[in-house]
Amino acid sequence: MQFQFTNTQITVAVVVLFLVVAIAFGLYLKYRKTRTSGFRNRFGTEYDRAVLTHGSPHKAESKLADRETHVKSLEIRDLGVVERDRFVTEWYTVQSRFVDHPKAAVTEADDLINALLEARGYPHASFEQRAADISVNYPRVMENYRLAHATAVRLGKVEATTEELRTAMIQYRAIFDELAQPNKPAEQKSAA
Repeated sequence: MQFQFTNTQITVAVVVLFLVVAIAFGLYLKYRKTRTSGFRNRFGTEYDRAVLTHGSPHKAESKLADRETHVKSLEIRDLGVVERDRFVTEWYTVQSRFVDHPKAAVTEADDLINALLEARGYPHASFEQRAADISVNYPRVMENYRLAHATAVRLGKVEATTEELRTAMIQYRAIFDELAQPNKPAEQKSAA
């Protein structure tokens, strides 16, 4: 049995095939736009940083998704009340030292943030890995954390101005306030 298609049937088949491909392509573009918008909303400036680092939105989104998967595998926890009070007290001590010893205070603030992260369950890792992990739950303060850490690391090599040290302390305060909160942002969003 042999089928013979008429020109009309072939034309209709081509048009239908074209429409199916166009609809599939349109759905794919909508999916990509929604996915990009979701990553951009969740990660803020970290999304832009990832695009610059990885060269394309597709690669950046893949890496950000990997970050989310990695952080889900960690046992991140809230601080207990006593633990939180201890960190708050230590923060005030570090902050009070800034007036007389600004360089030491910035270094101590960096150390305190690291201790707070470990207490919350973030693994001891390189700064970049730790920053990537933190960016999943706290993307809005990541730029502060990166800038403050850069100042703290630079102290041994290049003299920082008092204004740079003051700015670093303010930036550390922002990340400290976020990390010391009783509820993680991701939990608050899902509860809403």
